[in-house]
Amino acid sequence: MDDQCRVLVIDDDDPGREVLELLLRRAGFAARAVNNGIDGIALVREGAVDLALVDLFLPDSSGIEILQEIRRLNPAVEVVVITGHASAQTAVTAMKEGAFDYITKPVNFDELKIVLAKAREQQRLRSENSYLKRQLRERFQFSNIIGGSIAMQRVFERMQRIVKTDSTVLIFGESGTGKELVAQALHHNSRRKGHPFVAVNCGAIPEALLESELFGHVRGAFTGAVRDKVGKFEAAHHGTLFLDEIGTMPLALQSKLLRVLQEQEVERVGATRTVKLDVRVISATNADLEEQVRQGGFREDLFYRLNVIPLHLPPLRERRDDILPLITHFLDKFRHLMDRPDIALDKAALVALERYHWPGNVRELENVMERLVALADGDLITADELPPEIVDQGRGPQGLCLDLSPQGIDMPSAIADLERKLIARALELGGGVKARAAALLGLNRTTLVEKMRRLGI
Repeated sequence: MDDQCRVLVIDDDDPGREVLELLLRRAGFAARAVNNGIDGIALVREGAVDLALVDLFLPDSSGIEILQEIRRLNPAVEVVVITGHASAQTAVTAMKEGAFDYITKPVNFDELKIVLAKAREQQRLRSENSYLKRQLRERFQFSNIIGGSIAMQRVFERMQRIVKTDSTVLIFGESGTGKELVAQALHHNSRRKGHPFVAVNCGAIPEALLESELFGHVRGAFTGAVRDKVGKFEAAHHGTLFLDEIGTMPLALQSKLLRVLQEQEVERVGATRTVKLDVRVISATNADLEEQVRQGGFREDLFYRLNVIPLHLPPLRERRDDILPLITHFLDKFRHLMDRPDIALDKAALVALERYHWPGNVRELENVMERLVALADGDLITADELPPEIVDQGRGPQGLCLDLSPQGIDMPSAIADLERKLIARALELGGGVKARAAALLGLNRTTLVEKMRRLGI
């Protein structure tokens, strides 16, 4: 037992109290014993108590009153009630008032040590839980999302308004702009912050399994359903459900999602009854959902139900003032993680990183910084160590080398490089909307999407 665990004994039975205090000290506790409630409460008020053993029958007050006062002064103190007048009613009353457990006289000290160990473990778990929640709140403060640019300040202003509501939110943004990070920040700064944040990537789950993943199922609902399963909606009760890549959800499932949002209740696959829910839904997409609605790939009524409050995250190329702070942040992060405190970027490397258009946005920047720190030969990262597409940025298509060496040229790679640059420029001019970029390039949207997939854009 932790020898720093401070145990208070409040008991008017002088011989029993003194023996209990002695046994507790021999067992490694920092024990103090008093014979009345007033002195005991004074010690609790001083913050000198971790666990308390309270006799239910005291000369100056009842043990239940002492228990209530301890819980009011310091809810972290666990109280074990002790009495020589055992009855079911007093036990029930003590437990309802927040007692951790109930022990009768004469006290079995071995049994008491087990009870105190369990109480101490519960305190530890509660403390860890509070610490983790505090860390989450600090991690997802708006101030921790790097963005001093005007574009990001507008995002933060919108987020400050959103956290005051329970309305559904639809986050628009290219891949890598931090949509899930923003969703988590919205949750952890809302009234739901003490409840679950549950994330589902709709595009990463096979269509056949997505319904069960979202809504749950009952045993025997389909082959392989050997037990009941709680879906993500139920898991997020009183909290927030984040539906990423919502544009990939099959049409058949979209109608079921719409009903859940409208009725605030869910029916597990194979079930005959519904479960009422209190869930805030935040969705995100990197697709042009309005275009999908026009083409019949996304339900218009669901789009409007999800898009009560739209939030647009700008791509990194539209918030260039944030590139240098992000580079600094990720460099510091990976210095620490990889134990390379002296590593730095030379001026040429820094300039190249700042000029790059970052089609993969913040995620690409983070990955590049991790790679540079991990693979750096010395403590100074030079431009020669940067990926070639970053070094070549700014030279445009005319920067493509057309001089044939005696060994020849890799024509497929050269053409692919030119296509990447043209597509990246078209996306930049089109504000990230694929339909606009396709029009600028004289392509069908589906052709552009296929080229982007093939080129890894």
